[in-house]
Amino acid sequence: MGELYTRAVEFYDEIWALKDPRVDDWFMMSSPVPSIVICIAYVVFIKLGPTIMKDRKPVEMRNILLVFNFLMVGLSTYCFVEFGMAGWFTGYTFGCEEVDYSNSPKAMRMVNVCWWFYFSKFIELFDTIFFVLRKKFNQCSFLHVFHHAIMPASWWFGVRFVAGGFGTFHSLLNSFIHLMMYTYYFLAALGPKYQKYLWWKKYMTKMQIIQFLLVTIHSVQLLYMRDCNYPRLFAYWILAYAVIFLVMFANFYVQAYRKKPAQVKGSEDHRNGSVSANGESSRRHAAKHHKKH
Repeated sequence: MGELYTRAVEFYDEIWALKDPRVDDWFMMSSPVPSIVICIAYVVFIKLGPTIMKDRKPVEMRNILLVFNFLMVGLSTYCFVEFGMAGWFTGYTFGCEEVDYSNSPKAMRMVNVCWWFYFSKFIELFDTIFFVLRKKFNQCSFLHVFHHAIMPASWWFGVRFVAGGFGTFHSLLNSFIHLMMYTYYFLAALGPKYQKYLWWKKYMTKMQIIQFLLVTIHSVQLLYMRDCNYPRLFAYWILAYAVIFLVMFANFYVQAYRKKPAQVKGSEDHRNGSVSANGESSRRHAAKHHKKH
């Protein structure tokens, strides 16, 4: 047992020696523990949400949502532009792109946007917290909560060890997706008269699917590049993440938008026809029974 503990400590020391010294003094970068604790607390709160709100009225927060979504549009736009200008629009290739660990202005610009992207994942946790406070529990799906819960903790390791290079391709795409998503949320929060501008809702899920498909293809290629020095452990993690969410979002899309016409029609007939007819029949029967007696 003692030998196992010693090996674990040695392994930890070896891994920790690979950390990026440029972020040693940055907020929340000294240890992964705070990030992990916040993610766990988030899941616990969401799990207890229905109990907490059971005897409470939904919280009215239209103005809060407007401000929050507007600010998130700005932050997502910033991250998308910065990921592009720090690499993907200014010289990065879609093949092997190693991390630049120098202190050059461009390298530090990439580190900076990586940290902001990481920190934005904590801010995004409020999406689900707002659902709970508004008693929109149906929005707190496993897909939604799982997606939000693992991103902050996993991205701590991204900033701490590989702030730049190959692995930031998915963050570039994700920033753009969130830019579109929070724009949709902002318009939705404006009220019913803006519903006509939200016809593109289902295309958001398609964009998510395309995002994870592109990340999967991009990540797979590194498995065949023997001379690329980008850490393969992170490539495996990004690939696994992309595949899992590709499957989950595709399943969600099929369930939400691709039901068989016969099933949908049958369901509509049941709601709008059969149930109404049965209800009318019951009312007539009750009226006759009342008159008879």
